[in-house]
Amino acid sequence: MIEKTLQILQIDNIDLQILSILMNDATTPYTEIAKELVVSSGTVHVRMKKLQELGIVTGSNLLINPQKIGYDVCAFIGIYLQKGSEYHDAVKKMQDIPEVVELHYTTGVYSMFAKVVCRDTNHLRAVLNEKLQAIEGIQRTETIISLEESIKRQISLEDYIEAGKKK
Repeated sequence: MIEKTLQILQIDNIDLQILSILMNDATTPYTEIAKELVVSSGTVHVRMKKLQELGIVTGSNLLINPQKIGYDVCAFIGIYLQKGSEYHDAVKKMQDIPEVVELHYTTGVYSMFAKVVCRDTNHLRAVLNEKLQAIEGIQRTETIISLEESIKRQISLEDYIEAGKKK
C-alpha cells in the first residue's frame, strides 16, 4: 500500500529523506542535506521544487513559543452554528481574529473546532465575548483550556522511508 501511494505521489525514498530532514529542521541548508544523502545540492533543490509543484510541500513556517512572548493561555473552542450553511461566512469572519490559530470543520457535537492562543484568561474572555460569540450564526461555544501541550509533531515519514529501503 505504501509503495502504491509513493508511485501515485511521484516521490521516492530520496524525496522522503529530504522531507524528513526538513521537517525536523526547516533551516537545514540544501548543501548539508545533499552531503547527508550523498547527492548534489542541485538534486535537493530540484526535488524540493517538484515537491512544491505536487502540493506536498506547501510552505515553511517559523515556529515561536507563544508563552515566551506573553501568550500563556491555549484553549480549544467547540463552536455550535445555528445552521451548517453559515459555516463559510463564519470562517471568513474568524480569519480576522488573530487569536484563532487553527480552525476545523468537524463532525460530532461541534460544527467547528478552534484553537486560540491568548495572553491570559481576561484576553480569552474578551475573544470569546467580543469576537467569536459576536459572529452572526454562532449559536454558542464551549471552551476547553489546555494546561500543557505534551506532544506536538508532524506526521512521521519513517514507514515510507523504510518501505523505500526494502525495494
